[in-house]
Amino acid sequence: MRALHGGKWAVVLALAVAACREEPPAAPGGEESPPVRWDVVEPGEALSGGEAGTVTDASAQAFSQALPALTLERRSGFVSGRGVFEIDWVPAPASSTRADRDGLGPVFHAVACKSCHPANGRGAPPDEPGSTGESLLVRLSIPGLASNGGPLPEPTYGDQLQPRGVPGVPAEASVRVGHTPRPGTFADGEAFSLQAPEYTLEALAHGPLHPDTRLSPRLAQPLHGLGLLAAVPEAKVLEWADPDDANGDGLSGRANRVWSVRQGRLVLGRFGWKANQPDLEQQNAGALLGDMGLTTALFPEQSCTAAQQACRDAPSGGAPELESNRVAALTFYTHVLAVPARRDVGAARVLQGKALFHRVGCAGCHRPTLTTGTLEGYPELSGQTIRPYTDLLLHDMGEALADGRPDFDATGREWRTAPLWGLGLTATVNGHTRLLHDGRARSVMEAILWHGGEAEASREAVRQLSKEEREALLTFLDSL
Repeated sequence: MRALHGGKWAVVLALAVAACREEPPAAPGGEESPPVRWDVVEPGEALSGGEAGTVTDASAQAFSQALPALTLERRSGFVSGRGVFEIDWVPAPASSTRADRDGLGPVFHAVACKSCHPANGRGAPPDEPGSTGESLLVRLSIPGLASNGGPLPEPTYGDQLQPRGVPGVPAEASVRVGHTPRPGTFADGEAFSLQAPEYTLEALAHGPLHPDTRLSPRLAQPLHGLGLLAAVPEAKVLEWADPDDANGDGLSGRANRVWSVRQGRLVLGRFGWKANQPDLEQQNAGALLGDMGLTTALFPEQSCTAAQQACRDAPSGGAPELESNRVAALTFYTHVLAVPARRDVGAARVLQGKALFHRVGCAGCHRPTLTTGTLEGYPELSGQTIRPYTDLLLHDMGEALADGRPDFDATGREWRTAPLWGLGLTATVNGHTRLLHDGRARSVMEAILWHGGEAEASREAVRQLSKEEREALLTFLDSL
């Protein structure tokens, strides 16, 4: 049995002033320009996914719509990809009527993509009422580097804990979640209490873990707008990187460099909690193998270790188990999921909250606006002004959120800035408001209060706000 404990929480008493402010350009004649105003509606602000990528859907299916710019022919490809996303896979060998969907396992986490990403949205941790726990996985590694420069897998259980197995193959372990309260107060005296998760691995099927094992719980992320993020030019992401904080603003965003199987080299990482995947094809193929045990041309070998003989002897569903055309369909589907439009962008309380968002420094990492470049094969995604509220960079989030597990260039304290578009529809789509990499935050405010490291100044600035200002900030975030 092995436990992973949440990090320490400390309430910082001094107000830290956020330094990440946008400097206005100099006015003609050397006169100083007026300060930038954020309490106004900007042109096109409601179009989070740009003109080609935004849908006006605020229902439970808000994250499941295709880009409105898709042609009728391309829309049929979206439907095909959705079919792959929704398939319930079964163990091999299957009966003739289900032979096109066998190959599940031998060990696995879920039976379908939709199991971890319900309605293409955010997963819930096991302690959320009604959750099956399928959306939370546990990464494993030991000190050292794999041949591709990534984390070195734990020798007995590999790089991901598998809580389920097909008949005849034992599940690797089960995960139990406990919590320790972390109380604190806002500057006006109102109390809050965070909950630090503690993870215990039980019923380890093949003996104890390596004594230096590093564990990292990860919750499934929402899928809308991923193609638009794929289309952001690499040069723009690198332009925002400031690993040594040369401008002295307290932020040192860094790009992750990760292994591309397709290209056979290190490239910019932009997907995943630590930006540890280079593109959606590899992200999908990695999830097919890691979460469902389905081999593809990109990852043709099962991840059974030498200690897992029953896993190695289990029947295969083919070589590979998922044909390239199906992987391509799934990749297309995840590229063309649209982004829901913002609501009430001109409401007074929303605009007040927007100004506060900038004033306390949140926009230093959660950059509101990006412009996409050209992504081969996806003309609908090109040249769009989008509002994802991310810089796609890694930032030190402090000891409280640290998992202690490096991932390529990402340290154990760094996480990619999570996009905020669609944030306010999480409860509508998924029936909960659990946030952060392991779902420990039960609300948006709790997620803010967990921020540390480079975000400590912004967190403390929020803690100093009045109750009315805090409510305005949350109203703005709910409009995203």
